[in-house]
Amino acid sequence: TLVKQGRKVAIVSSGAVTIGARRLEVGRRNLSIPVKQAAAAVGQSDLIGLWAKSLGEEGLKVGQILLTHDDLANRRRFLNARNTINTLFDFGLVPVINENDTVAVHEIKFGDNDTLSARVTTLIEAGLLAVLSDVDGLYSSDPRLDKNARKVDIVDRVDDSILAMAKDSSTRTGLGGMASKVRAADEAARIGTATIIIPGAKDNSLLDALAGMPIGTFFFPHKDRMSGKKHWIEYTLKSQGQIIVDKGAKDALTLNGRSLLASGITDVKGDFESGEAVDIVGPDGKTIAKGLVNYHSPELAQIMGRKSGEIEKILGYKIYDEVMHRNDMVFSR
Repeated sequence: TLVKQGRKVAIVSSGAVTIGARRLEVGRRNLSIPVKQAAAAVGQSDLIGLWAKSLGEEGLKVGQILLTHDDLANRRRFLNARNTINTLFDFGLVPVINENDTVAVHEIKFGDNDTLSARVTTLIEAGLLAVLSDVDGLYSSDPRLDKNARKVDIVDRVDDSILAMAKDSSTRTGLGGMASKVRAADEAARIGTATIIIPGAKDNSLLDALAGMPIGTFFFPHKDRMSGKKHWIEYTLKSQGQIIVDKGAKDALTLNGRSLLASGITDVKGDFESGEAVDIVGPDGKTIAKGLVNYHSPELAQIMGRKSGEIEKILGYKIYDEVMHRNDMVFSR
């Protein structure tokens, strides 16, 4: 196995709700949130039991990690989760990670396990993301409907044409389909991690792929990788509001590499705290960047359009000269 070869392997697994619904003898479709959460509570123990039994036959032990979006959006909990997983690795265990569906609601859900796998890839700074699918890779179109569909062996960079293929392609199970798998590969690529989409039902498909055999679809990582912090800002944090800026501020940000100052702000939308993520929007209504704001929204409403030297006089204190530092923002692509 990979673990016995000295590799560290973490598994992102789904199935708790399905198993629990079967145990509760309720249908899988159209479950209310309380019933779905109850099903997850029942099914989670069975799911980890199956993994423990299966991997135990190979002489391996497992540790269970349940996450919500909020766990990774909070930087302290993000780092705690990383430390826990790394400690499991140190003990030679295989972390089995799933979304905590017993408490997750729409606002704090990852959405699907493809997205969760990409976030875990970032969390542990993995060298490879392997997505096991019910199809053997990305196709130019749905191979079940188009006999001329061709498998894409290598993707250098995810662009609109690749995303279009993913929408036209299909998988039979799961919430995300091929499009979410490709988006997960793109997210991993931006942190510098390669991805392979391979058939999960084929024996030894992962070992074959690692051995260099032509199986599945391989996504190259970006050479211009993002820092871990900026990747966390762009993909994990949800924007809590908007800061509208004038043309001068837009040019200072996009052309001159400056931080955002209060003087260039024309409007503030939303209710947010200092340290939360907000979008910077230009005068044309287009989002320029997302980043961590240094002042909360009521403070910004008082100091917008004013010079940095006036902040202390207006508020009675000054936390920072910048409303948002250049190092804490990620520009829109």
